[in-house]
Amino acid sequence: MKLERKFAQGETCVTLEEGARIAGYASWFGVEDTGRDVVEPGAYHDSLARMAVEGRRVRMLWQHDPAQVIGVWDEVREDARGLFVKGRLLPGVEKAREAAELIGAGALDGLSIGYTVRRAGKDGQGRRLLKELELWEVSLVTFPMLPSARVGAKADPMRDMARAITAARLELARD
Repeated sequence: MKLERKFAQGETCVTLEEGARIAGYASWFGVEDTGRDVVEPGAYHDSLARMAVEGRRVRMLWQHDPAQVIGVWDEVREDARGLFVKGRLLPGVEKAREAAELIGAGALDGLSIGYTVRRAGKDGQGRRLLKELELWEVSLVTFPMLPSARVGAKADPMRDMARAITAARLELARD
């Protein structure tokens, strides 16, 4: 099966909380994306249940690159709206610090899922209805497939973190 990626956002898709914490919806149910796919409610249920039983986690990646893990999703769950994720960017990872800076500046505002299709159908309008997905990862991305959605972000904590990182780099460079 081919690994697919789905970019999604909503008006509160990613919010910055207390430093490098992020939360939001990585997927919305019933919303057609630019690829003409619609994720149906319950599409992640079995995958999330299997992961829990097997002790596996959904990975947080940078731009779908499996070599660039940038954080940890502490919570991944379905609700009535879609797939909600909440996690932490890891300050010891360079790309995570860059992501935090970009989010804080409003330059990066997307979430995207990486998955394989287990079950899908078509509707009368030719859209693919994604009924069951095997979720692998949720990435921070530049270009989501739901372009009308935007991120809400509190920039001040990220700006403070970026300043602290810059100061630490300068201090290390002097030694």
